[in-house]
Amino acid sequence: MKVSLIIPALNEEESLPGVLAAIPRNGVDDLIVVDNGSSDSTAAVARRAGAQVITETRKGYGAACRAGVQAAGDADILVFMDGDGSFSPAEIPQLTAPITHGEADLVLGTRTARFEDTCAIPLHARLGNRFIARIIGFASSIRITDLGPFRAIRRAALESLRMEEGTYGWPSEMIIKAAKLQYRISEVPVSYRPRTGGKSKVSGTISGSIRASLSILKVTARWSLWTPDGT
Repeated sequence: MKVSLIIPALNEEESLPGVLAAIPRNGVDDLIVVDNGSSDSTAAVARRAGAQVITETRKGYGAACRAGVQAAGDADILVFMDGDGSFSPAEIPQLTAPITHGEADLVLGTRTARFEDTCAIPLHARLGNRFIARIIGFASSIRITDLGPFRAIRRAALESLRMEEGTYGWPSEMIIKAAKLQYRISEVPVSYRPRTGGKSKVSGTISGSIRASLSILKVTARWSLWTPDGT
């Protein structure tokens, strides 16, 4: 099965070289970096590393992810990963394996399996993440431990979700819709470490985390009322 890795990026020139160099070439067929309006050399760094660079001028994590999906062509599996160096590209095969083996449609990388990985997430972000995960689990009748952006999904499954969110609500919308369509969702442990350089756009500050959490909570409430037949 053809695997495309999509990395939404905004001002990640410092971390991208290490991230792109660590991608396992035997586990990824296409590498797509979506530059979401960077003011630094993110795009140039990605091109030098051999990535296909897509420019998405519409701001927002979901908008960048959609642009990457459109550029992925005939990929069977889509993997989404941040470009800030917080995740290990070497673990991509762990995310795609349940899909290639026919055991899952959506695989979420959970950062909660190991104490050291959990502690690498700022406390305020950790609490907000746990709260939203529980709400989604309750609304969708599934049990998840993390909303981490490191994930893999069958392309056919993603297309059937008809994703709409253009912001950080994209991951929540994906999980809720997939659950309500009864797709097989599983979690696999992934390692996590503090980002390489710079400050997180979401969890870098308490105020930023609160704004993001409120936005995600709004998205969660919206899609919790969604039904597959549109009623």
